[in-house]
Amino acid sequence: MKPKILIVDGHSAIFASADLSTLHARHSASARERLIHSLTRLQDSSDWTVAVVFDGRGAKATSAGEPYGIAVFYSKSGQTADSLIERLVVKYAPGHEVTVATNDHMERTTAESFGGSAISIEQLAGHLRETEGDLQNTLKRLRR
Repeated sequence: MKPKILIVDGHSAIFASADLSTLHARHSASARERLIHSLTRLQDSSDWTVAVVFDGRGAKATSAGEPYGIAVFYSKSGQTADSLIERLVVKYAPGHEVTVATNDHMERTTAESFGGSAISIEQLAGHLRETEGDLQNTLKRLRR
């Protein structure tokens, strides 16, 4: 069985969530951190290795997993998160089961054409809710 990678279009996820979108309007870094925190929980409780990609904040592409435990990428100036996501799919699809989470129809189609699969942000949100429910059940069980 191939290792599983989930690549999340960060801003697509933020703007699909009323809470994160509202937070983003006030403090974009806090919205990104909250999303990263949720995705870290998902990675910790699933067989997915998670990467999240945001549109740039600087002159070069960066990847910073610490302290979150997931890969966090920022596209470089003049590059879109979509193009970075495409590059990641092309790189990892041959040896991994790659899934892209985005609401961008063109990005979903492109990911699939390079050998990956795609889910909507709503489907991702369902996985996140399930993860949170599982975590809460585990905590209740451990407190007994």
